[in-house]
Amino acid sequence: MAGGRNSQRAWPDDGVTRVPYFVYEDAELYQEEQERIFRGPAWNYLGLEIEIPEPGDYITNHVGDTPVIVVRAEDGAIKAVVNRCAHKGSMICYQPSGHVAALTCPYHNWIYDFDGKLKSVAFRHGVRGQGGMPADFELAEHSLVPLKVATIRGMIFGSFAATVMPLDEFLGTRLVAHVERTLNRPYRILGRCSQTMRCNWKLYAENSRDTYHPSLLHSFATMFKLNRLSAEGGIEMDEAGLHHLVSARRHTDNSSADYDSAALRANEVGYALADPRLIEDWVEWDDGITNSIMTLFPCLNLQQSLNTVAVRQMVPRGPFESELFWTFLGFTEDDERKTRIRLRQSNLFGPAGFISLEDGAIGEFVQKAIRGEREQTAIIEMGGREVGPSPKTRTTETSVRGFWRTYRRFMNL
Repeated sequence: MAGGRNSQRAWPDDGVTRVPYFVYEDAELYQEEQERIFRGPAWNYLGLEIEIPEPGDYITNHVGDTPVIVVRAEDGAIKAVVNRCAHKGSMICYQPSGHVAALTCPYHNWIYDFDGKLKSVAFRHGVRGQGGMPADFELAEHSLVPLKVATIRGMIFGSFAATVMPLDEFLGTRLVAHVERTLNRPYRILGRCSQTMRCNWKLYAENSRDTYHPSLLHSFATMFKLNRLSAEGGIEMDEAGLHHLVSARRHTDNSSADYDSAALRANEVGYALADPRLIEDWVEWDDGITNSIMTLFPCLNLQQSLNTVAVRQMVPRGPFESELFWTFLGFTEDDERKTRIRLRQSNLFGPAGFISLEDGAIGEFVQKAIRGEREQTAIIEMGGREVGPSPKTRTTETSVRGFWRTYRRFMNL
């Protein structure tokens, strides 16, 4: 490990082709991640502008394990502050969303404006000349901790770092273009769900960048030809290699894959859906892409699967647990038929979906199996040992290696 730190947490000499199992369960490392990544020079997803349309509207979220409030100010600007009163550390807003005139702590009624500046303290001057705060107590010295805020296509991001690069530079040219392509018209929220995953957040970060497991783990998708490696597709990355984009075109899968299909349980034949409307779709974007997952470091996904558009945010809940929040979107121009199709397709995803429930289960399988094995490592060599785009194939772990290269840089490992 660089910098002469704990020798029990040394990274293998093989670099990002080997990942030591201790990174998924080390409690001290988890706390360092909060400082170096989530409260470090990264942009973290906070929510959607459409969730706070009017001044005083707010939502709550987390950056890593730090609670935050995102609120629309009187002038229409979006503000974000840590959801922790400067007085006794109480949570200020305890509902997922709401409308307020000011940020008022429920414990002792310290009141803050939407910039997080302390405006009032109950009984500051005491009662009938008795008690109260000291004469030299200054409101201006006890503000809430603010975050920098930036938006793209209605997605709100925040950062604690004063020196964080602009959001568009952090995303990179290619991924900015993909956000603009996917959210290319006004949208609305169709539904939400969340799932608790009994695994370290990085296992899901890997999973969402693992571009060939869907053909193996998600047998429904392969069986019904929703997403096969034999379809056209590939992987792109931003210029710095922090993030990745995998895409495929379902309707180009006109031949059987060149792998040993007999060995794959997902290639069973003879099955049909009693209600084929579940996977009814239409080619919605001019580029013909029917499946795309954009994964932003540290843990956000923008998904287009057939006509399901969703934002997925992973929130760490400690070394051994995470919570994944899904927000499903439709477009305001959709007619009733398109909305029905999107809602039916959404049954493929989430904690009870026909496809993605398996991602939560497999993370727990890994977490249970590696418990205490600090000297063992995972092998990350599919597609070679390098990090970079893979425009011709998704049968590679280049994006997983890219995640670990970025993680090591942030963590100085």
